[in-house]
Amino acid sequence: MALTVLLGGARSGKSALAQRLAARWDGPVTVLVTGEARDGEMAARIARHRAARPAGWATVEAPLELEAALAAVPAGACVLVDCLTLWVANLLELGLPEGRLQERARAAAGLAAARAAPTVAVSNEVGAGIVPADPLTRRYRDLLGQVNAVWAAAADHALLLVAGRAVPLADPLELLSNG
Repeated sequence: MALTVLLGGARSGKSALAQRLAARWDGPVTVLVTGEARDGEMAARIARHRAARPAGWATVEAPLELEAALAAVPAGACVLVDCLTLWVANLLELGLPEGRLQERARAAAGLAAARAAPTVAVSNEVGAGIVPADPLTRRYRDLLGQVNAVWAAAADHALLLVAGRAVPLADPLELLSNG
């Protein structure tokens, strides 16, 4: 079927739209979550996300091994990946070299795109703001931008969400060749 990538800022409506898309699937839904409750604020965020999902959806925690989690989901289940933002942060924290992180992003995106049932992946767009002052934050911003580009290139549909509204993202060469 289709890989859909939803990008946007914090609280832009990405996860809510991802849940609405997954709810349209007649079969089972598996949510692959990458966040970990390392503090009270994050635990509250995770609890809000869980409460918003239907009780019958399976949840798999995959803070590091997203590829294995994608491969393990039954073929007939819709997958919701929430989110690539934290997955990249977790891999960066692990000390994964940039080249290896990009390889893993390509592998995971390829697995998601090759699935027969739909996959919806959520990620933040963090590169539209000011240039971060410290090297680690700049590296994270750049790596996440690269991972987002890999997933968007593998996707059948990519949307940018702003204030709960979606803007379709197209391959710029396709747009320019049609003009």
